[in-house]
Amino acid sequence: MILDTNALAAFVDGDSAVGAILRRHARAAIPVIVLGEFRYGIAESRHRAAYEAWLASYLGQFDILPVSDETATAYAALRVTLKRSGRPIPANDAWIAALAIQYGLPVLSRDQHFDAVPHVHRESW
Repeated sequence: MILDTNALAAFVDGDSAVGAILRRHARAAIPVIVLGEFRYGIAESRHRAAYEAWLASYLGQFDILPVSDETATAYAALRVTLKRSGRPIPANDAWIAALAIQYGLPVLSRDQHFDAVPHVHRESW
């Protein structure tokens, strides 16, 4: 299971529904893109110290998915396919979807635009 930024934030904030979904999956992964978005989001948060402490304590329990040449190839093909279909999605979400395709993992997200991505299964909470 790959978490998008909103799913990660919900989990860190203690959303029990996200935790229940993650417990049903053998693998929980955070794309490096999501980690960057999350760190950007907390950079000026009044709860920054708490979020950084959570990351220091729990980030090691997740697989961090890096972007590779294989990911870049999947990303480019995906962007072309979605553009031609008239259903483009935000660039960072295309990277997340490319990693989901590369690793054969579902995406935990409330963003319905992942539903337009061929070969990606989205779960929501």
